[in-house]
Amino acid sequence: MSEFRFGYIPYPLWRRRWPIPGLQPLVRQACRLFYPVRADTNPPATPRQMARYLARWHLLVEMDEREARRCLMENPAAVELSRADREPAAAPPGPVRLPAQWEPVETVLLSWPVLYPPLWALHAQLTEAITPVATVTICVPRPTWASGIRLYLAQRGLADLNRVRFVYLPTNDIWIRDYGPMTGLNDAGKPVVVHAPYDALPAYPQSLDDAMPVRWAAHQQIPARALSLHIEGGNLWSDGAGTLIMSSAFQRHDRSLTVDAVTEQLRAMFKFEKLIVTPHLDEEETGHVDLLVKLADAQTVLVTAPGESINAGNLARAADVFRTETNAQGQPYRVLELPTLPPYYNWGVYPVWRSYANALTVNRRVLVPVYGHRMDDEALAIYGAVLPDHDLIPIDCGVVINGGGAVHCLTREIPACS
Repeated sequence: MSEFRFGYIPYPLWRRRWPIPGLQPLVRQACRLFYPVRADTNPPATPRQMARYLARWHLLVEMDEREARRCLMENPAAVELSRADREPAAAPPGPVRLPAQWEPVETVLLSWPVLYPPLWALHAQLTEAITPVATVTICVPRPTWASGIRLYLAQRGLADLNRVRFVYLPTNDIWIRDYGPMTGLNDAGKPVVVHAPYDALPAYPQSLDDAMPVRWAAHQQIPARALSLHIEGGNLWSDGAGTLIMSSAFQRHDRSLTVDAVTEQLRAMFKFEKLIVTPHLDEEETGHVDLLVKLADAQTVLVTAPGESINAGNLARAADVFRTETNAQGQPYRVLELPTLPPYYNWGVYPVWRSYANALTVNRRVLVPVYGHRMDDEALAIYGAVLPDHDLIPIDCGVVINGGGAVHCLTREIPACS
C-alpha cells in the first residue's frame, strides 16, 4: 500500500483523548481551521446564528445569509423530542426474527453530520435517494439543527420533505449502523429493539451512541432487550430466513470467544438456524463484515474481490466460505465478486479500504457507494445484473470513506411491521 493522501477526516478529533500530554489543546486549536469546533458545545440557537453557520461553512445554495435567516424564521422544522429519562418497556422473553434488508422498510435512520460540513451533501444524497420509497428519520443533537438541515435540503429541491422526520436524539457521531437499534419482529410481527454495548472507539466519547437505541425504543414505545455480546451493527447480516453472517472481528473484544459461544448468545435474542463467520480485514479498524460482503438475496452474495492488497488472502477466504457453504435452508450461494479499489493511507496513518459492498437496500432500491473511480461503473453493472428489478442510486462516498465507512455504515433501517 504505497499511496498517501491528505483528505478530510470525519471524526471529532478535538474530542479525542490523545496519549501525549498537552497534545489535545493543540489538536483542538488546529481543528478550528477545518471543523466548526465551537458549534460542538455552542450550537446555533437562533435563525440568525443558524444562517451565519450555513453561510460560514458554504452550506447555502443560491441564497445569501439574509434570505436564509428569513426562511429559517418563517419555516421552522417540526422536531420530535426524545427524553433521556424515559425507559422502554421490557420485551417479553423469546428470540425475535431479524428481517432481511430486502424486506419492507418503514424508515431509515440517519445521524446528521452537523459538525462535518463536507458531509452534508452526502447525507442529502442519502435522504433524496430514500424518500421516494421510505421515510427518513434524522437524529439531531439539538432541536435547532433541524431547521438548518431542512433549509439545506429544501435548497437542493430533491428530497420529499413530507417524508423527512426530525427527532432530537443526541449521538456522538454519524456511524449509526453500528450503534443504532437492531430491530427484530416477534411472533406477532411487532418490533422489538435489541441493543448491544457500544464501545468501538475508546479514544472518543461514546456514551450518547451507546444510549441511542434505548432512547429510540422509549421514544417509539417499542420494547427493548439488552444483548451482552459486543457486536456492532455493521458486523451482522441477516437473510431473515434463519441465516446470520458475521466476521471474526467479534473476537477483538474477547479473544477467548468461540463461534459456539457467540452462537449461543445470539440465539438468546434472534431466531436463526445457522451462523456463518468470515475472516475480517487486516489493517482495518472495524473488522465489519459489511465491508466484505453484501447480501443481495438469500442465495446471492456479493463479495469484495481479493485484488492485490495485504487483504487478498482474507478476501479470497471470505469468498470461499460462501462457495462451500449453504444458507439455513440448505441452498448453495451464488457468489459474485465486486471490484476492489487499491487502498491508501490518509495522512500517512489511516488505512482506507473503499468497498462497493457497503451498500443499502431499501424497498427495491439499492444505494451503492461510489468513489469517483473508473471501477464505479463496473460495480454498478454488477449490481444491475444481480438486481435487475431494483433502482440503483450511486452515492458519492469519496470523502466519508476516510472515516472507514460508506452508505451502509451511515444508515440504519427500521423494518415495517404488521
